[in-house]
Amino acid sequence: MNAPESYSKPTIDLKRFRWLYILLGMVLVFYIFQLFSYQVINGAAYRAQADENRTRVISDPTERGVIYDRNGVVLARNMASYNITVVPAELPDPEDDPGEQYRIFTQLSPLIEIPISRGVVDEETARLFTPCASDLGIEQIVEIAATNWPFQATRLKCNVSQAVAMAIKEKSMDWPGIDVEIESIREYPTGELTAEVIGFLGPIPEAELNYYRNLGFVSGRDKVGYAGIERSMQTELGGRNGERVVEVNVGGEIIRNLEEPQPPIAGSSLYLTLDARLQQISRDALLKSMDFWNTRAGYTLTSSGAVVAMNVKTGEILAMVNYPSYENNRMTRFIPSYYYEQLALDDSKPLLNKCFQTRLPPGSTYKLVTALGALNEGVITPDKTLECPGRITLMQTFSNNTPSFPLEYVCWERDGHGPVDYLHGIAWSCNIYWYKVGGGYDAELPDGGLGIVRMNEYARALGYGQYTNIELDGEDPGLVPDPTWKRRNQGENWATGDTYLAAVGQGYVLATPVQVLNSIATIANDGKHMQMTLVHHIVGPEGDVVKEFEPKQLWDITVDPVIGVFDENNQPVTYVDENGNRVQEKKTVQPWIVQLAKRGMEMVTVTGGTAQIEFDGDENHVAGKTGTAEYCDQLAISQGWCDESFKTWPAHAWFVGYAPEEDPEIAVVAFAYNGKEGSTLAAPIVRKIIDAYFAFKEADGIETPAPPAEEGASTGLPTIEIPAVIMPIDPYAITLP
Repeated sequence: MNAPESYSKPTIDLKRFRWLYILLGMVLVFYIFQLFSYQVINGAAYRAQADENRTRVISDPTERGVIYDRNGVVLARNMASYNITVVPAELPDPEDDPGEQYRIFTQLSPLIEIPISRGVVDEETARLFTPCASDLGIEQIVEIAATNWPFQATRLKCNVSQAVAMAIKEKSMDWPGIDVEIESIREYPTGELTAEVIGFLGPIPEAELNYYRNLGFVSGRDKVGYAGIERSMQTELGGRNGERVVEVNVGGEIIRNLEEPQPPIAGSSLYLTLDARLQQISRDALLKSMDFWNTRAGYTLTSSGAVVAMNVKTGEILAMVNYPSYENNRMTRFIPSYYYEQLALDDSKPLLNKCFQTRLPPGSTYKLVTALGALNEGVITPDKTLECPGRITLMQTFSNNTPSFPLEYVCWERDGHGPVDYLHGIAWSCNIYWYKVGGGYDAELPDGGLGIVRMNEYARALGYGQYTNIELDGEDPGLVPDPTWKRRNQGENWATGDTYLAAVGQGYVLATPVQVLNSIATIANDGKHMQMTLVHHIVGPEGDVVKEFEPKQLWDITVDPVIGVFDENNQPVTYVDENGNRVQEKKTVQPWIVQLAKRGMEMVTVTGGTAQIEFDGDENHVAGKTGTAEYCDQLAISQGWCDESFKTWPAHAWFVGYAPEEDPEIAVVAFAYNGKEGSTLAAPIVRKIIDAYFAFKEADGIETPAPPAEEGASTGLPTIEIPAVIMPIDPYAITLP
């Protein structure tokens, strides 16, 4: 028997495991360092992040202010919109009762008109999901909501009827997790009638996102003003959202408030100066007049226009109509892309308010600028007559060093008016008379006419070429051109013919209807230029008046020196003031000149005036000025209405009038694009509006103040002395040679 072999214990070569020990040591060191980093180095940051993860700042929406007209008629308000919501965490657990959820969905589906199941939930579907704007079924919506925000209400259906909302509310005890949310949406009861003034709301624009976020607005939920008063008065109307800082659990469920909640503050309500009744009359008058002349022409002669009415003494806008307009009620929940694109592509630009956002040639309404300036500068006297043969030829000259060439200028009265004085120049709207007065003509005005430099001073004194600062965004300042402007923009020197055209509101002169209105209102108001306004007063959320309207006089051309003085070379006359600064000398308009201009406008609506037929039998004593302006823009070019001969250029119709002439209260301007004669299309519009204004006053029991007392009686006002040569009782009593 062999002896057993001896057992040898295996040996371990520790050198073979050295690298393993090193690796394990490195891993251990790494984790120790990470732990140190988490707890010591970045501990504060991670604790803050943890706090942030369990903390939510919730914004509670506020109520937007209501907009009324001056009589309390609602123009914009908040209406309840009923939305059906689901909180997935509150639905019956399918594991406890597999059929209960399906039973609820089955009963709910026909009420909200959403199928129980439709579509497939994948990563892309979940990412693009938008409540109330998807084609998914109830089960799919619940699946997405349960994954992302199980404890929050998700909208299933928006804007259901009140009957449906009440039916679902009654089932809330039997349908856990299903509820009714009441959302406030904007409604515009007067719709298209006032859309150009009121505007509409829309989502916060990307460019203004940071601005509104800093004010507490929530992107994707809150809406802001996009146009009209809704935009320009956003700060007053928008109010302030409430805020709650709360603690939530991992599922997003609110546990408690961490800070004292800040309740929302409702927006202020606005009472506008508009009279909804007069707004309706103004729109109807504009459309009926346009329709009449379109029918008579046998084709669409004119398709756009504007009307503005204001209180002469206070600057309050009583009506503002832009046609074509748009229906702002179509923008209440969202802005339909197809509808907005349709409006944007429309050649008549319904999204632009022509009353203040579109520059137009003012035509003969601008002759009152020339009329005031020529008398005040001594270019003419009231009794001086100038011959109107119907057409004149001007040797057009751009500078002393360039050859002149003949250019013919015509009057609307092709056979001419014969000798014309100041008052009849206004009443007859004689182009030749104002050409000569504005730019001079041979031996009749050997020293030249008013000239463009001085003419522009009177234009600006009446409000042209500048903003009215009415409470609406996007106002166009118009254009009062001068030689410097023409050189920069046209690359040409100013010519005498340019002055001729400017003197009658043609050529490069452009203005908005509100500027035309305010210029004539300034004259009607004896030289007082008032601040136009649309806001009568503002009422805070508690019902207290926080801002009351007060008429604001900007200047008085008969009292305040607003007219720049120039020498015979059209260079400013200057002096050194008390501070050592060299400033231009300024002057006023003599009061009697304003009164004479008013007399000329009174003659427009009586026998012989350009609007006599339209104001036959007028009981409200309307004074005013007709205007017809030939002008070619992109719209006219696209329609083929323009040629280089000036024979087929579209003629735009104007009339601006005020009443009563003895003590003016209301002024109205009407404009129709390609409306031809202002006397035939625009004047009847103004008359209807003024007639309605006084009819409404009578119906409201408001007495019209008695006209000023006769000369010599005590009126409390200073007597204005007018040179005897222009003092006949009958304005036509001035004898012409």
